[in-house]
Amino acid sequence: MATNVLIAEDEPHLVELLKFILEREGFHADAVFDGEAAVDTLRRDIPDVMILDLMLPKLDGYEVLKTVRNDDRLAKLPVLMLTAKGQDKDRKVAEDLGVNAFITKPFSNREVVDCVVGLAGQ
Repeated sequence: MATNVLIAEDEPHLVELLKFILEREGFHADAVFDGEAAVDTLRRDIPDVMILDLMLPKLDGYEVLKTVRNDDRLAKLPVLMLTAKGQDKDRKVAEDLGVNAFITKPFSNREVVDCVVGLAGQ
């Protein structure tokens, strides 16, 4: 059975790229385009791994991550934050909120796939 990945990213071309590289590696990937949709989707169907953009409409990545970590059903969900905001303070805030991995854009496809594989425990 394929590992399910939820991508929360508001740039359609990046969603297409991420879905392509993950599905090529045998993952099943779904996407949402804003933070509220991410939270709604997570509450209905918990994926194996989440890729979370920091700068999302409606709820930003930090708010989504706070919600995930404060929900008993979601608290252990592995989260990879993928963001253009790669400054130390952004990474520190994400780590303090409990992110599992942090990759800055632009990223290498292999780096993202390897990280998701590691988070999924494959």
